[in-house]
Amino acid sequence: MSFQDIFNAGFLEGVSSLSVVDISITLILSFVVGLFIYQVYKNSYQSVVYTKSFSVSLVMMTMVTSLVILAVTANVVLSLGMVGALSIVRFRAAIKDPMDIVFMFWSIAVGIVIGAGFYLLAIIGSIVIGAMIILLNMNVVTAKPYLLVLSAENHDVEKLALDKIKSSVGKYQVKTKTVRSDIVELMIELRVKEDQMGLINKLLEINGILQASLISSHEYSV
Repeated sequence: MSFQDIFNAGFLEGVSSLSVVDISITLILSFVVGLFIYQVYKNSYQSVVYTKSFSVSLVMMTMVTSLVILAVTANVVLSLGMVGALSIVRFRAAIKDPMDIVFMFWSIAVGIVIGAGFYLLAIIGSIVIGAMIILLNMNVVTAKPYLLVLSAENHDVEKLALDKIKSSVGKYQVKTKTVRSDIVELMIELRVKEDQMGLINKLLEINGILQASLISSHEYSV
């Protein structure tokens, strides 16, 4: 028997059929674990603007990855074809938070593990990773993220408002600034504790502040 015959025989032996039970277990388990990742991401989110579509994509990413790996493990020839096909895929979505990369990699890794049939590893690993993320985020920040929308009559009033914000919350970031005639509109990202909610009342006491709105990031979603 030549090397080519052995090579061809190895490929033919690497082809196996998939049962409905295997497919169902893989998809259901990947959905459940993906839903767990979704909840961990939602409860540990630290940025200002919460994007629900990204959370949903974590669940779908887990299921799609497990489906691809399930097909690859069943057919060696197909696995070589997928390597070439997936090599031309480019993802250009902007990642705003480094933790988003962690959750994306977590979803893909779990999908690979479930698709390969290591169900117990996927369950225990996800529970441990989820618990560690929640534990590490418990003491990271006690203030909640908010968006402050502010309207001032002129630049002098704007400066007074920013000084008041800096003295009250410390760190803040101006996300957008719009100037219309003499009116200055600001959208400011900040974190406010429960005992600092009176900040918006202090801002309205400044002569020249026309409007001030404080919006929770979990309600301001796109």
